[in-house]
Amino acid sequence: MAKSPEEEHPVKAFGWAARDTSGHLSPFNFSRRATGDEDVRFKVLYCGICHSDLHSIKNEWGFSVYPMVPGHEIVGEVTEVGSKVKKVKVGDKVGVGCMVGACHACDNCNNDLENYCPKMVLTYNSVYTDGTLTYGGYSDSMVANEHYIVRFPENMPLDAGAPLLCAGITVYSPLKYFGLAEPGKHVGIVGLGGLGHVGVKFAKALGAKVTVISTSPSKKDEALNQLGAHSFLVSSDQDQMQAAMGTLDGIIDTVSAVHPIVPLIGLLKSHGKLILLGAPEKPLELPVFPLIVGRKVLAGSGIGGMKETQEMIDFAAKQNITAEIEVISMEYVNTAMERLAKNDVRYRFVIDVGNTLAATKS
Repeated sequence: MAKSPEEEHPVKAFGWAARDTSGHLSPFNFSRRATGDEDVRFKVLYCGICHSDLHSIKNEWGFSVYPMVPGHEIVGEVTEVGSKVKKVKVGDKVGVGCMVGACHACDNCNNDLENYCPKMVLTYNSVYTDGTLTYGGYSDSMVANEHYIVRFPENMPLDAGAPLLCAGITVYSPLKYFGLAEPGKHVGIVGLGGLGHVGVKFAKALGAKVTVISTSPSKKDEALNQLGAHSFLVSSDQDQMQAAMGTLDGIIDTVSAVHPIVPLIGLLKSHGKLILLGAPEKPLELPVFPLIVGRKVLAGSGIGGMKETQEMIDFAAKQNITAEIEVISMEYVNTAMERLAKNDVRYRFVIDVGNTLAATKS
């Protein structure tokens, strides 16, 4: 007979979980595995709320397993390390992002691209190598193989740094891979949300000229004056879009709702690249002719490997790049999800797990 989540493993754990497609989160007792020779255990202090947490708790992508403890922007302090761990020690500040396992034998893994491994194990809503469900960071503790542990530099604040473990690497990786992360390049960022606002910061720090493309004229001041973008386009303004046609080397599209992409393809120079990071629940419409005229590229990108994730965090620390956050208590999480569904956050919720989770235990 299958063991309950509380009895699966020897180490007791407590967090908040969704039980069904309503997505409602509530207190949940479960367990974590004992610390293995190559494992790092840490006390969770903060966990960012990613848009994919919202998709997942409501099963909007169709592969959710319940009960589900979400959260893959997890940071905290190391409390125990296995005998073979070399990367970190007790007391160090660390993080875990979107994945906790891979095969370590395929071409992707051999090229530091565990994120594209067919056997990648997600931090939550996935099955670990021992056959048990993975549970994320809306919880009091985390344990992971040291390969998936990210070291946090001393000057990187844990709360505002947490979202970089997903949002940060998700924009950093395509900027680097597609050759947009250099002086002289003109990059468009579509959507000024959790991913987009971090994208502006990274693209700028990497030397590119940045144009924010948004449906909301109200975000112009924030884009230009607070985040330092060089220009701002309202995507519904035909005149503005027409005037900007053929001006961008690449576009990072962070929007996770269904939206027209042909107008974006029009903004690209010849050989320009439109990279999709958002995952709408319905397919986008793609007429091919606009791609053929100008040899344009439409691509996708998903997070990054562990080596690149550490590189991104170290770069962010040097450049003082953090997410703009609203810190919340654990018991506010359901309200936060409702607000996130309406895009009512500037720009990322982060749960103060360390100070507020314990109070929700009955």
